[in-house]
Amino acid sequence: MPEPLKNLYNEELIASLSRKLKVNYGKFDSDRFRKSIFSEDWNQKGLKERMMHIAVTLHKFLPSDYRKSIKILKPVSSHFKGFEYMFFPGYVELYGMDKYEESISALEHFTEFSSSEFAVRPYIKKYNQRMMKQMAIWAESSNHHVRRLASEGCRPRLPWAMALSEFKKNPDPVLKVLEKLKNDKSEYVRRSVANNLNDISKDNPCILIDVAKRWTGKNKDTDKLVKHACRTLLKQGNPEILGMFGIVKPNHISIEQFAVQKSAKIGENLAFSFILKTDKCKLGKLRIEYAIDFMKSNGKLSRKLFKVSESDYSSQNKVVTKHHSFKYISTRKYYAGIHGLAVIVNGQELANDNFALN
Repeated sequence: MPEPLKNLYNEELIASLSRKLKVNYGKFDSDRFRKSIFSEDWNQKGLKERMMHIAVTLHKFLPSDYRKSIKILKPVSSHFKGFEYMFFPGYVELYGMDKYEESISALEHFTEFSSSEFAVRPYIKKYNQRMMKQMAIWAESSNHHVRRLASEGCRPRLPWAMALSEFKKNPDPVLKVLEKLKNDKSEYVRRSVANNLNDISKDNPCILIDVAKRWTGKNKDTDKLVKHACRTLLKQGNPEILGMFGIVKPNHISIEQFAVQKSAKIGENLAFSFILKTDKCKLGKLRIEYAIDFMKSNGKLSRKLFKVSESDYSSQNKVVTKHHSFKYISTRKYYAGIHGLAVIVNGQELANDNFALN
């Protein structure tokens, strides 16, 4: 099994952090700091818990004056790059809510080296209109990390973060920021815009459909952004979105020799195969997916779709041979029992069968 991400927070990382803190703040007690980090319950803490535990512990060993602490942390943070250093903006989230100007400046600085996408959200909740004006300013920054924060920070459904329920109901303030970023020169930023729009589609599909129509056809980069933004509606088989991308009802398609392995063990692979055929001169543009109906702990099934391919096929048949991995992953727990597998073509289910997961 791969090494858990939470183990990035190890002795070496804390030692390196302590050395830099000592350089910028001579009173920093490195030994006591390390002992406080690796407390008795350290092994029980998850990734985000460890991240915030480091932020809380920093607060105990830095000056009680928030402004002085930020002046120490800013130059230190520039030596550490990667998402695991999000405890720097985490410090701002926990202790800077009443120091708006200093905190916004700190979040802008820290996001260049890790990301302030989690930490900025409580500020959006507390200072909504003021913060959305700030996001618009960040959207015009010369730094692509800051521009990405303008989009990523206000996603209505950012994973692992608090939801922004006000933007689920009315995403108009978010869309004003995204309009500034839709043609951004950085794919890193444009991908965040697509993810934000995909979030919006889950509560307001009609809004995304309207945006997709307005933005499509301007340039290839924005078209790619829109396609990625529409992925949830494509998986749902939304006919308007499918049609927009030239994906029509598969009335001319038949499925043959559909075969699913009868059983598989947790930790192994499940094999399946099928052939798509047509009586027309070619199959044409097809979006091929398969769905797994996963058994849940309550005995009910929950469906998740997986993309096989999407292309314009010039032949009259296509053979698909696949396997689905049931290897252990941290984001999904498997339960033994009868599962389902279905073949989805252009948003329509063409075949299905059951298999046992042991």
